[in-house]
Amino acid sequence: MAATAKAIAPAERRRMTPRKWLSHLGWRHLVGLVAVVYAAFPVVYVVSASLTTDGTLTGSNQLFQTISGANFAALNATKFWAWMGNTLVIAVATAIGTVVMGAAAAYAFSRFRFTGRRAGLTSLLIIQMFPQVLAFVAIFLLLLTLGEVVPALGLDSRLALIMVYLGGALGANTFLMYGFFNSVPMEIDEAAKIDGATHAQTYWTIVLPLVVPILAVVSLLSFISSFAEFVVARVVLQTEENWTLAVGLYSMVSSQKDANWGLFAAGAVVAALPVLLLFLFLQRYIVSGLTAGAVKG
Repeated sequence: MAATAKAIAPAERRRMTPRKWLSHLGWRHLVGLVAVVYAAFPVVYVVSASLTTDGTLTGSNQLFQTISGANFAALNATKFWAWMGNTLVIAVATAIGTVVMGAAAAYAFSRFRFTGRRAGLTSLLIIQMFPQVLAFVAIFLLLLTLGEVVPALGLDSRLALIMVYLGGALGANTFLMYGFFNSVPMEIDEAAKIDGATHAQTYWTIVLPLVVPILAVVSLLSFISSFAEFVVARVVLQTEENWTLAVGLYSMVSSQKDANWGLFAAGAVVAALPVLLLFLFLQRYIVSGLTAGAVKG
């Protein structure tokens, strides 16, 4: 009887009318197509604007009417590549620091039972509820005062900006990795302890290789957020040589009189390449890293 039902099911699917197919499956394809067009159009428009020579966005209303690499060549006459270097240094350092600090904190909260553990987790959760815009004035005053004692951690310092990014990302990323660490069985740690491994050996050689997906996801999210962040970077970095890409590209169009949107679009296209390449490189870790941590909290 079951075999007969299985044989009938493919035949019914083959006889499915267009209306029935649209009501059962086709609408999903339509929704997906609309979503792809909605997401891809801004990207196509920016690429078209980067290839025009008139320097205005209205000139790109007709996509790819003119194609020229003049805007990309003109980037060499600006400090774009210095800004790119600053941004990459800050983003890479922030991503590495976030992974190292967040993984250590998540491992401690997941594996150890100590006084203040629950209070620490609750505090991290409560702090994340406050909007970050409330901290801008405090960050400015803190770095202004700290710079008088330690100039390397004062205003207009890339190291200071990295420290600010690390502090802001620690809470959310710790919670994200905490759930993933909880999905790793405790029996693995106990077996390593029986074999004579220390906590450090268990952490570095056994547990971390098992949580590589969440480490990749956290590093990617941290890299993207610090790579594209503008407000804090604009507050902390004050000289043009230390600007990040977000601040530098904004300076190109901040004056509406001399705004060159074609140059801005070219810079945006080039700036998107590192993020795109990193995303493609870590793509196989993203789904498992975001979903596996929800198995056990």
